Amino acid sequence: MRRLARLGAALVVMPERAVSGLGIIPLMTPRHVALWDLAADPADLRRAMAGKWRNALAAAERRGVGAVQAHLRALPALIAAEAAQRSARGYRALPGAFTQALPEQALRLWQWRQGGRARAMMCFVRHGDWATYHLGHADAAARAAGAHRVLLWQAALALRAEGVRVLDLGDINTEDAPGLARFKLGTGAALHQLGPTALVLPG
Repeated sequence: MRRLARLGAALVVMPERAVSGLGIIPLMTPRHVALWDLAADPADLRRAMAGKWRNALAAAERRGVGAVQAHLRALPALIAAEAAQRSARGYRALPGAFTQALPEQALRLWQWRQGGRARAMMCFVRHGDWATYHLGHADAAARAAGAHRVLLWQAALALRAEGVRVLDLGDINTEDAPGLARFKLGTGAALHQLGPTALVLPG
């Protein structure tokens, strides 16, 4: 990392594991993420869910909520809907231009449609045998129906079928977003600590 820092620009890193030593200056405490191990068979994955999460998933399925993979032409609509959702709820995320710059072959989209329109959508990014939850939106009808659980479950099964072994569900922040943290960990995902964000000096 110190050799990379010789390129001239400030190098800030968030390593997978804690690093320390000469020229490594910690800037922020370590983040935690939820990592969902998809290696088990689907029946075991479902049994590993928190009871309330699994029951809510089953209730949504009984109501007829389903998930279908969406074409990438639906991505601009998801980006716009998530931006409006972000503005209304006051949270931060990567800009839409970042999503549009990602390689198309890495993107996976799922949606739930009702009344001729997409009520909920999720976007994932596949990288090797890992995938990362990237973007999502659900309107009031989708939230009431529990669509996000069905979308996430069906997406996880499809990603597993194409060789993904770990699904990164993103940050766990129990102070600012305790409900979202419970949602992510309710899948059976494990809490994983990253290394601290650090400034790397040339060396």
